[in-house]
Amino acid sequence: MSLKIVATSEAPAAIGPYAQAVRVGQLLFTSGQIPLMPSGELVAGGIEEQTHQVFRNLQAVLAAEGATLANVVKATVFLKDMNQFAAFNAVYAGYFGDHTPARSTVEVARLPRDVFVEIELIAEISVDTVRN
Repeated sequence: MSLKIVATSEAPAAIGPYAQAVRVGQLLFTSGQIPLMPSGELVAGGIEEQTHQVFRNLQAVLAAEGATLANVVKATVFLKDMNQFAAFNAVYAGYFGDHTPARSTVEVARLPRDVFVEIELIAEISVDTVRN
């Protein structure tokens, strides 16, 4: 099985020694995305605005390999405050609609740049889908 590092300028560059995503066969593993704009600037606002930006980033990373949120099989969500779960979940549901991938959601003490949310995804992609 070959490993492919995935990168796109449509999402913020990695801020450490890791890739935006890695593709292995039919699986795409995204790194956790936080609410940074592609320029690297932190998006203004609360949990809703931050969640929207995280999804814009994730969609850009998925698109780099010809995938969409419909390809997602697992999401892992890190929240700074579980009291914000309902507001987060309303935004999350709007992106997935009837598609309900497996998900874990945990509260963490701190996230990079003191953001409210970070999300990582695993998606299944057709072996015929190859992007350069």
